[in-house]
Order: sequence, then C-alpha cells, then structure tokens
Amino acid sequence: MGGQNTVLVVGAGQSGFQAVASLRDRGFDGRVVLVGEEPGVPYQRPPLSKAYLAGTAGQEQLYLRGEDFFAEKDIELVDARVEALDRGAREIRLEDGRKLGYDHLILATGARNRRLPVPGADLPGVLTLRTRDDADRLRASLEQAGNVVVVGGGFIGLEFASHAGRPVTIVEAQDRLLNRVATPEISAYFASLHRKAGHTVVLGQGVTALHGDERVREVELSDGTRLPADLVVVAVGVVPETTLAAAAGLPVDNGVVVDEHLRTADPRIFAIGDCANFPCVQAGAATRLESVQNAVDHARCVAAVLTGTPEPYASLPWFWTDQAGAKLQIAGILARADRTVVAGDPAEGKFSVLSFRDDVLIAVESVNRPADHVAARRLFAAEPRPAYADLEASAFDLKAHLKARAA
Repeated sequence: MGGQNTVLVVGAGQSGFQAVASLRDRGFDGRVVLVGEEPGVPYQRPPLSKAYLAGTAGQEQLYLRGEDFFAEKDIELVDARVEALDRGAREIRLEDGRKLGYDHLILATGARNRRLPVPGADLPGVLTLRTRDDADRLRASLEQAGNVVVVGGGFIGLEFASHAGRPVTIVEAQDRLLNRVATPEISAYFASLHRKAGHTVVLGQGVTALHGDERVREVELSDGTRLPADLVVVAVGVVPETTLAAAAGLPVDNGVVVDEHLRTADPRIFAIGDCANFPCVQAGAATRLESVQNAVDHARCVAAVLTGTPEPYASLPWFWTDQAGAKLQIAGILARADRTVVAGDPAEGKFSVLSFRDDVLIAVESVNRPADHVAARRLFAAEPRPAYADLEASAFDLKAHLKARAA
C-alpha cells in the first residue's frame, strides 16, 4: 500500500501494539499512529496480577518494546483519550481538541473492569486491577492491609490471591471457582489448592454491601455474614469498551460486532481484541474472548487484510493462568461441552481434562502437563477434530494419539 495511507489504531494494549507492529512487519509503508490513554510505551497486562504484583518483575519487564522500536519502525505514539469518532470525516477527536484523520481505523479499545453494584463500593480501600497504576496501588495497599477480601473467583482474583504474599478470603457468587472458564474438575482442583495455600474460599455467596467510614472495614455477604476487610479487591469480570463505537453508530452487542475479517459495518473500521465480538470458528457462534492469544492473532489478521492478503479469522483460542503453584493451560472453547474425561492423576498435580461435544474433542485443560497442551494445539490445528472413540483407543493419551495419527 502506498505511503499516503494512514492507519490509526485506538488502544495501546496488546492488540493495538501488535496491530502496528504487524503492519510494519508486513511491509506497510503508510503512516501508522497508535493512540493510548496511558503515557509511555505499550506494556503487557498478564504480569500485573502475577510477577509484577509480587515484586519479582519491574516496569521494564512489562514493556512490549522499548522506545527505540517505535522510532525505528516510524510508529507515532499519541498519549491521549479519544473523545469522539466522526466516520463521515474519517477522523477522531482527542480530549485536547486535536483531530487525527485516517484511511483505516482499528479499534483496540479493550475492556474495563465491571463495577460492584453495591453500597460502599466507592469506599477507600476498595480497589481493582487492570492497569499498571492499579497494580502499584494494590502493592502499596497490601503492605498496610490486615484483612484482605477478593470478590470474584475468576482468573484475575485467583492470580491476585496467589501473589498477594498472604492469606486472603476469596468470595465467589457462583457455586465454584472459574465457573465461566473451566470445567468443574478444574474448579474443584484449584479450590483445593487455594485452601491448602491458606486462603479461605467462600462459594455461592454474593456481596450485598461494603461497610466502613473513612475506609472499608467489612464485606457483607448475601447470607448476612460480615467479613472483616481493610482491603477489598474487586475482580468480577470486565465489560468491553464500546462507547466510542456505539456513539459513532457502529453495531454493538457484547462488543463491537465484526465479520470474519474483523471488519465492522463500516468497511474502513476494524475492531480487535477484548472489545470485538467476532464469528468464532471453534465455538460456532459469535464470541468475545479476553486473552493475549486472541488479541495478537486478531491484530495479525487485520494487518494481513490491510496489506492485501486477507484470510478469515480462524485461530485456535488458548489461555493460561499461574496460581497456587500450578500452571493451567487451556486449548479450545468449552462452550456446550457434554462429556469430560480426566487423563492423568489430579492427586499428583499433573493431569488434563478433555472436553467433548457430540463425541468430538472441543477443549483440553492441562494442569502442569505442558506436553498435553502442545499436543492439543497440534491436534486442533488439523481436521477432522479427534473423536471420543479414537482418543479412547489411545487411552486418552494425546501425545500417543498424535503420533498414531501422523503414522
């Protein structure tokens, strides 16, 4: 594409960074502008709830690339909040009044933390974790905190608990941890690990109020129980950041709606990463995913479209989390699974859960079995998907099945 073309990317997280980097990698020689609200170079978020929170990784280790990279690649970094998108004029307006025009726009606006809709949620001592500044505040607060309560038993809440350096109380409204993202077998295993690590795990109880005067002092549960707390970490999920898109008249439904090339209803505008609701091949339905893999592969897909080699998005979703001394890796999408098989021994801390739908393998969750995860991703990369009977013949040994399939 010619040098007069301008690609503007709004959102400087993982997907936004990858979009500008991939455009240059693929030879795009037009103007590339990356607009982000946070100052400085783009950084990665996964360590914020792990090594960075624990103090074993510094700011420099968060950076996706140093300043020199952006200068060498001729990528303009703009630190500002975007106030409006004018599709007719093909420009965005920044909070300081500046306007930036585009030939193509990539929305990589990510997601924002879901608020806890209860009295007392705005008390001092009630914190969330999404940005580097959030992690800094949490780390400083932990040094002074006596009783810590985590509201939410998903990835972020459990990772925080694992790296807080002290026992905490985890409150989850559902009847199991990781309810939205893992099988019951995995949920039970991690609940056991967190309890063994000294954490109190409270299931099936919502939070109805937070109490305190100058700061939070208690967390009230739906059964009336009051838990002492001078630090409350709210980790009840996120909502896609679609304000800009919706105000500009783009279709929004649990994210910015896009097609198989991640293009919105406006052919000049794309949406990628956590904010995009896309047709997922593996799920067989419109899906919004929150993962580094999805963010990176979305960005690469759009860069391919903009440099003349479009392919429908079909990447395999995969995820990971480190908590309570165990590493969980997930390949595939668990939606509508109707059968599971456990391979390995949970008592030994090394096992995988194979999930099936209509007797076809759709997802593999591996705990401390990285070879299973690698084998699963290789199996999912080929058609047809492994059938239950085929895997049963291999005693549900993914590596053995992969070897037999290649023979």
